[in-house]
Amino acid sequence: METTESEPAPELPAEEEMALIRDITAASEAHAKEGDIFFLITNRWWQSWIDYVIQDLAGVPSNGSHHHEFGSNTPRRPGAIDNTNLLDEMASEVSDMQIELHDTLVEGRDYILLPQQVWEKLHGWYGGGPTLPRKAINTGLSQTDLAIEVYPLRLQLLLMPKGEQAVVRISKKVTVDELRKKACEVFDLVPDEVCIWDYYGRTKHALMDNLEKTLDDANIQMDQDILVEVATDANGSLDGACMSSIQEDYFGSASTYLMTDASKSGFSNENLASLCYGSRSYSSSLMQSQYLRSSSGDLDNVPGTVGVTTRGSPSGLTGLLNLGNTCFMNSAVQCLVHTPEFARYFREDYHCEINWHNPLGMVGELALAFGELLRKLWAPSRTPVSPRPFKTKLSRFAPQFSGYNQHDSQELLAFLLDGLHEDLNRVKHRPYLKSKDAEGRSDEEVADEYWANHIARNDSIIVDVCQGSTSQLWSVQYVERFQ
Repeated sequence: METTESEPAPELPAEEEMALIRDITAASEAHAKEGDIFFLITNRWWQSWIDYVIQDLAGVPSNGSHHHEFGSNTPRRPGAIDNTNLLDEMASEVSDMQIELHDTLVEGRDYILLPQQVWEKLHGWYGGGPTLPRKAINTGLSQTDLAIEVYPLRLQLLLMPKGEQAVVRISKKVTVDELRKKACEVFDLVPDEVCIWDYYGRTKHALMDNLEKTLDDANIQMDQDILVEVATDANGSLDGACMSSIQEDYFGSASTYLMTDASKSGFSNENLASLCYGSRSYSSSLMQSQYLRSSSGDLDNVPGTVGVTTRGSPSGLTGLLNLGNTCFMNSAVQCLVHTPEFARYFREDYHCEINWHNPLGMVGELALAFGELLRKLWAPSRTPVSPRPFKTKLSRFAPQFSGYNQHDSQELLAFLLDGLHEDLNRVKHRPYLKSKDAEGRSDEEVADEYWANHIARNDSIIVDVCQGSTSQLWSVQYVERFQ
């Protein structure tokens, strides 16, 4: 990445600069594709250039000169591009990148993204720097769904058995093999003698042995740890130590992991946040069955308490890790998890009620992801639970909740309840029912008919707990006309 400033080219008239940039921008946007390079430019400088080139539109003559008399309102020609206000010098000292951006930058407020040809023109005219290139990646829906990866993944590599550490930046669209090669480059290792682990929360979750899978598909998150393990025998080949216990923690059981601000993860525009595909389960079916057997399944009916009781200390007192700004999701999930009827239902064998073929559902995947998360939260352990697999599944079916920014908790709750209902709808084949007019019948009769029709098409635990029919009577007293 360039850090030096270049000398500016000879000046052009403002109107000529504006016309060139306008034409180049239109052409670049029309042919944008995955892999194209865009450049960040500080919004402060960009606005000064905009003011300069549009001065003719305000009736101010321009001859290309940047000089003006004292007290004149004529915009000056900007000086050299200065992107230093976008940089975090302290973070750059601990990263493998020469330049690190501030974590809280917002597109449109702090910076503008320019196509490569536009940047090259402006940089050629004005010079300055530093140069901040970023690549366009595909979000996974179609070839036209592009996003600029302003903040590539920041990962902490932990080398064992030496205990060395390094922080790297790498695109979520690179493969596991490329990450392994990057680690070997950083630590001066031989790839054939190295295996890498998903070490999220400083726990060995999965051996990353599918070298063709992208980091996005492997569900690698911003600011997480990657364990780089060197395991060789006397002949210099892997001796199987990479297949050691999933729960082994080389760095001690007291290790902690803190997620950082949401602005570090994702893209510059919220609506272009990347979608995660697939999900991953960190608990085996054996562990789930142990969770089920450890609880009595009885609800605590003591006034003022809600929960599922277990032997020994009470369960359910487990928190959810905050993945950026996902407290909106965690609060909604905890509300549902601690609803007694849901707690009982999902801790029993609810799989028999999953509607695998409902075209309005999520093929049972949302129900399974939520059920697994609920069981983890009710397990006889108070270790905070990461909702990453559930979040990944949710983002797949509701891309509006992708990324790690704040969203409306009520909107998520409404989507989640609707999705769980469709996945767990006991009605496998919905009948066609024609609505009838009241035709003088009593309100009670019409209401009963409406509810019967509703239940004939919608019957799930969500309907049992959250839906019903109410009757309201409004009485308006006679009020004399008021003059």
